Amino acid sequence: MLFLLKPVRLGIKALLTESTPRQLSMGFALGILLGLVPKGNLLAIGLGIMVAALRINLGVAAAAALAATFAGVWLDPVSDRVGTWLLSHPALQSFWTQLYNTPLMPWTDFNNSVVIGSLLIGLVLVYPLHRLSHPLFVRYSTVVGERARRWRLARLLLGAEWADRLGSLD
Repeated sequence: MLFLLKPVRLGIKALLTESTPRQLSMGFALGILLGLVPKGNLLAIGLGIMVAALRINLGVAAAAALAATFAGVWLDPVSDRVGTWLLSHPALQSFWTQLYNTPLMPWTDFNNSVVIGSLLIGLVLVYPLHRLSHPLFVRYSTVVGERARRWRLARLLLGAEWADRLGSLD
């Protein structure tokens, strides 16, 4: 039962932890990148490992990835056009052929126009999203964190985390 509350706990922990605004904004930007790329390929797995390995706020990254996954469905026609242009560009044909013949690269699905288009759009958006969200996290993270500390639900869920840890000892 407590595993159902884990995403909510991660969100509350993102507000209450001592993460810097830079970690929060990079988590947001990289979460958007991760959410835009279609799942089920080696590229998405590699991005997920990269996001998990970096020193960013994983709660914010997970929330941003979840939101971008749902928003990415509406972006697929644009991603398809960008990816088709990129894959069919005459100057890049030999590069794509060489890349496809490299071991493991076909499993990244880079030859899918939606995958490569979403990756390019996400990579282009990472820096602007970081720069735009950083002042917001500077201004509001402490205010929202202080208010969240007073929420009874937040205290209850963080207490549920301790109960979950104690329950796993048995």
